Amino acid sequence: MGYKSLQACIADLEKNGHLVRIKDEVDPYLQMAAIHLRVFENQGPAILFENIKGSKFPAISNLFGTLERSKFIFRDTLDKIKTLVELKNDPLKAIKHPFKYANVGLTALSALPMKSRAGAPVNFGRCKISDIPQIVNWPMDGGPFVTMPQVYTEDADKPGIMNANLGMYRIQLAGNDYILNQEIGLHYQIHRGIGVHQTKANARGLPLKVSIFVGGPPSHPVAAVMPLPEGLSEMTFAGALGNRRFRYFYDDEGFCISADADFVITGTVMPHDNKPEGPFGDHLGYYSLIHPFPLLKVHNVYHRKDAVWSFTVVGRPPQEDTSFGALIHEISGAAIPKEIPGLHAVNAVDAAGVHPLLFAIGSERYTPYIQERKPQEILTIANHILGKSQLSLAKYLLIAAKEDDQSLDVNNIPVFLNHILQRVDFTRDLHFYTRTTIDTLDYSGSGLNSGSKVAITVAGDIKRELWAELPSWFDLPRPVNNYKIALPGVLMVEVPKHINHKDIDNIVSIIEYRLKEEEDDLNGLALIVLCDDAGFAAENVNNFVWVTFTRSNPSHDIYGIGSFTEHKHWGCTGPLIIDARIKPHHAPVLEKDPEVEKSVDKMGAKGAALHGII
Repeated sequence: MGYKSLQACIADLEKNGHLVRIKDEVDPYLQMAAIHLRVFENQGPAILFENIKGSKFPAISNLFGTLERSKFIFRDTLDKIKTLVELKNDPLKAIKHPFKYANVGLTALSALPMKSRAGAPVNFGRCKISDIPQIVNWPMDGGPFVTMPQVYTEDADKPGIMNANLGMYRIQLAGNDYILNQEIGLHYQIHRGIGVHQTKANARGLPLKVSIFVGGPPSHPVAAVMPLPEGLSEMTFAGALGNRRFRYFYDDEGFCISADADFVITGTVMPHDNKPEGPFGDHLGYYSLIHPFPLLKVHNVYHRKDAVWSFTVVGRPPQEDTSFGALIHEISGAAIPKEIPGLHAVNAVDAAGVHPLLFAIGSERYTPYIQERKPQEILTIANHILGKSQLSLAKYLLIAAKEDDQSLDVNNIPVFLNHILQRVDFTRDLHFYTRTTIDTLDYSGSGLNSGSKVAITVAGDIKRELWAELPSWFDLPRPVNNYKIALPGVLMVEVPKHINHKDIDNIVSIIEYRLKEEEDDLNGLALIVLCDDAGFAAENVNNFVWVTFTRSNPSHDIYGIGSFTEHKHWGCTGPLIIDARIKPHHAPVLEKDPEVEKSVDKMGAKGAALHGII
């Protein structure tokens, strides 16, 4: 639909049963986030909060809470956009089939940003940062954050909207050392588009002008998170997806203003001007801690007459950003595999926090038929994947050869893991990358943005039949007293709390000594994961991948029965052991506030606002 505003989208969703209004007063401190989380967990509708304590503005969340709702919102344009992205990756299609793709070309042309008049809706009024709903998601958060922003910056060398960057980077509105209504914090990495713009501004000794758009047509936040092919502007994409040109103007101070946004915050970042930002409950399911990040000096806060604040809640997946990811995949399809020769599919596993774990399928055509099939081509593909944009943040990459199972699906976690563990040769298939970069939000490594990676490359015949349950003879000696099968061939081993993390080598030695007694019978056990709570980790596959891959640093936390180093190559005869216990340097786990949860329970009672929804 060509929504002119967020309000038009809200009206359409309500008309079609995709929205619930909450008229009761709600507290922006924890309660609004708790309501959102509960509604999302139940695959509920978008939520319009009409009465927010301490603010005159309403707020909406869970707008993109299900893929079905997102497809409903963009029902008139989604197919055209998918074709547009496809053509960007293979422009010869338009030349070969000009009539078939003619309407797509017109869509792209008509989506060019349009300069608007200063009397745009967002120019209705001005307010202060403190007037905005001060939404705090998690008990240990450093303050209220903007969680659905569109952060706009321009290139100092090539100014103008067609070379601008629109990204979604979290914004801390208050707390810590920020001067209320004058300063806010921007959390972004230097390699992002905004970071490149800041580097260029710094080189010239100039302040970086930043405009933060909130709300507006729903195509705008989608454009801010969309990994677009190089040369395709986010503003053009927003116009094409929303079937409405991105309207903008420049204010008297030279800031770009999104004319259709509900709110626009403008400000400047001076070279090397930082302040502590955080903590913040993040998408890995832990807090990102306090670190220095760029400081924005606030100039103005614009808003529409009927402005609605848009937000989401970030936490252990799945969350609303999971649905965002599903929508991005729906739009972009197999764009990334087309950019890497031999790659057929890749999945950043959402249940593991996205960046920690990648599944991939590639071609393995290098091994001559007369030789044993082994990973060769997929190893080169793995190197390519780990050098590709956001995929480079992965810690664990598990890649399989398509020729071994044509039906293998990277989105089916248990089946894919079963395929890998049946075929992996731990003496050969482990390839480590040490002292490298990982996700800034991942605290399992050796320092901020610093850790390691491992690629597990698997090709060839089945080598073992995995245990579905433990054989009767199996046991482990003290101090280990609790262990459970999580998946076929995967054993979660609970290490007692009193065991010091520095003593892990002793635990591994004890397990190895016991298992070597049964070495001939161990083939059905491929992976042992040391954890804090075996029952929780083995309860379901989502718990297993979250615990295993978010709480371990490959170079430091991978061990193995019968381990060896040969010509700098580390391997083991197996099973592989991963230490996935929470370490002293790890960030705290996100936990809900029990009293706030009780208040949400009451909202699900008969006659209350969320009855029948939660």
